[in-house]
Amino acid sequence: MKRSTILILIISMIVTFVGLIILQIRYVHINAEMIENQFNESVKRSLFQTVILVEENEALEYLGQTLEGIDYKGNKNKLLTLDPNSDKFNTIDSVSNKLKLTDENLKRPAIRLSTRHGKATIEETSRYLQERFKQNFSRSKTILDQAVFRWLKESDNKEISDRLNFEELDLILEKVFANNGVELPFFYSIVDKQGKIIYKCNKEFHHDHLSKSRNVYTQKLFPSEDSGRSAYLQVTFPTKQNYILNSMHLLLPSMLLVILVLVIFIVAIIIIFRQKQLNNMKNDFVNNMTHEFKTPISSISLASQMLQDPSVGKTPQTLTHISNVIRDETKRLSFMVEKVLQMAIFEKDKSILKLNEININNLIHEIAKNFSLKVTNKGGQITTKLNAEHDIALVDEVHFTNVIFNLMDNALKYCDKPLLLTLETWNEKDNLLISIEDNGIGIHKEDLKRVFEKFYRVSTGNLHNVKGFGLGLAYVKKIINEHRGNIKVESEINIGTKFTITIPTLKNYEL
Repeated sequence: MKRSTILILIISMIVTFVGLIILQIRYVHINAEMIENQFNESVKRSLFQTVILVEENEALEYLGQTLEGIDYKGNKNKLLTLDPNSDKFNTIDSVSNKLKLTDENLKRPAIRLSTRHGKATIEETSRYLQERFKQNFSRSKTILDQAVFRWLKESDNKEISDRLNFEELDLILEKVFANNGVELPFFYSIVDKQGKIIYKCNKEFHHDHLSKSRNVYTQKLFPSEDSGRSAYLQVTFPTKQNYILNSMHLLLPSMLLVILVLVIFIVAIIIIFRQKQLNNMKNDFVNNMTHEFKTPISSISLASQMLQDPSVGKTPQTLTHISNVIRDETKRLSFMVEKVLQMAIFEKDKSILKLNEININNLIHEIAKNFSLKVTNKGGQITTKLNAEHDIALVDEVHFTNVIFNLMDNALKYCDKPLLLTLETWNEKDNLLISIEDNGIGIHKEDLKRVFEKFYRVSTGNLHNVKGFGLGLAYVKKIINEHRGNIKVESEINIGTKFTITIPTLKNYEL
């Protein structure tokens, strides 16, 4: 995949995801605002209904007390009474019902002519009754106007605490809020114009929250009055935010979906870059492999042409030289082909090992003995410290030998001075540890984390004779993992590198 194609794909995914996030945030914000506005309208409506009801109750109670005992005919009957046992919330209804004219009160009077009032005709009698009704109505209206006037005058001089029944206010608020669908716990207080608290509810609550909260709803008490002693009802709902969040629980699946899309997006980007990096490594591998194969093939081809060229003398020395070249180059070509074939190992998920009980100390001793010729030819030295007492482990002898050989061969290749190679074994708990330490050029810290990646090759600095495909350490890591072990590397530049292999002993393997 071209770099431009990957870039366009990534930009498209970023734009799509950002747009999705913006739309989701906008949708959540709009829903939260709508729910909050509905809640605010319900609360404001409830508070207005509450103060109107409180005001009407006060007026009806005063009028009831004023009119009690008054009789238009001068007897002791009551025109209006208030039932002290009635429900506070039914005050208006009970009083209004007492003021209503019932069917019994509306019974038509018997039409008869009376001479007591001196009127002998129906028309004269009707006018007489109308005049009498107007006089009675005027008299009643005057009494009511005087009562209302005294009520307004007295209420203007009364304190709020004398005008309000706070227990009744608690019940009114609870019922009105419930009727308007507001069922959250609430706290309220009565304050004056300066914000000084006149009364606060006795619920378990820190009242400082009432003054500090941003979600305080305020409604003037007795809103129809224009008094210098105005008071205000303040209400707050401490669980309002939780209520709004809980009301948006249907949005949770869409939010989870957005998070899932984000995770998929990130994983896709990582995979794309890894695949691009892997593709570049494979291209480097193919180019390097082609270059590596050309040298032995050219040498073998040249040797075969010399054998066929009649001008070249076929002396025993010449034939021996040509045969040695063909043998060495063939061995070299075979070794590189084997390295390439190791790639198939990485594509297999199942175990490829044939495990047998092997004495690791003896195996490492033989490997070191066979490898010592290469080291000594370059002025180096191999030291073995095989101190493991429990050295029997279940390993695949061929692959495990290749692991030790690869690590030793790397130590030899990445060394710019006579190699001092140390092989050591020891036991920790029920594990067998093997270390291979050299005094080579070392590995940079930024390369240490990637040395076991496929096709990755560490920079060799001034060493230009190091050949390879970047498969050796990846192969080592794969085989050690197949043996239920692990490998770690420690290195310092110009000091050396140490690989430590940990594998279970036979006893631990059986556990």
